[in-house]
Amino acid sequence: MSAQDSRSLERTGASPDAIISHYDMGEEFFRLVLDADLSYSCAMFEADEDLATAQTRKLDHHIGAAGAAGTARVLDIGCGWGAMLRRLVHHARVEQAVGLTLSPSQARWIRQAGDPKITVLEQDWRDHRPEKRYDAIISIGAFEHFVQKGLDPARKLDAYRGFFAYCDRILATGGKLSLQTIAYSEHHKVHPLLEKTFPESDLPLVWEPIAAAEGRFQLMAMRNDGDHYYRTLQFWEQNLLKNYDKAVALVGQSATDEFRRYLQLSAAGFRIGMASLLRISFVKKY
Repeated sequence: MSAQDSRSLERTGASPDAIISHYDMGEEFFRLVLDADLSYSCAMFEADEDLATAQTRKLDHHIGAAGAAGTARVLDIGCGWGAMLRRLVHHARVEQAVGLTLSPSQARWIRQAGDPKITVLEQDWRDHRPEKRYDAIISIGAFEHFVQKGLDPARKLDAYRGFFAYCDRILATGGKLSLQTIAYSEHHKVHPLLEKTFPESDLPLVWEPIAAAEGRFQLMAMRNDGDHYYRTLQFWEQNLLKNYDKAVALVGQSATDEFRRYLQLSAAGFRIGMASLLRISFVKKY
């Protein structure tokens, strides 16, 4: 690894403890809020369909954008509770799907199924050293945690470049990367509740992932689906309200009400265009 690559893998993102503090509220709580597959990221809607259908469409979009179907090895960076991993091996004919998460509870949830085609590792992507290159990489909802708050713009962009440099090294020639991330539409002050919900993390500006990938990846497509995240968050809030008493019994009224407020504030951000939801696909240049 070159000196430049070594610097690019600096720990500039949120700490594992900060990330776990949000995602480890427990599967039982998130089962009250999310769809049955526990997809905790923006769905992809058509017409007036339900959340579960839109979440499956989102998974299939990224599988197609990454050219993952029928391949031997696919990496899911930030695999959550394994919805993408299951879709890859059960429907997209992928021989081996590897997921990375920093959440012990998410890893336990995935492992309990005992699927021999799925491997989940409690590992930061910077520490993952595969023996073979992957045919495709998918990352949904992890890019938001790759830089800490307060980094100067140049260092922030360099941290993102480190991610793309890493993907370049572990991806087969001609391989594709499909990325989904929330992004700020412009510089602005973040509501204190959102800072508390996602401590330490900062979001990219819309242009930063594109600039960071330059030189290693060619941009294939990008879409901004902020309105889709608004609808997703509305579904989650409705589910929470339907199961309010159960949620309170699990995590308490204060945590339940704070989570609802987080959903409402996030939805407002997408509705007014303060936040964007990017789905971006790249192909490795060389």
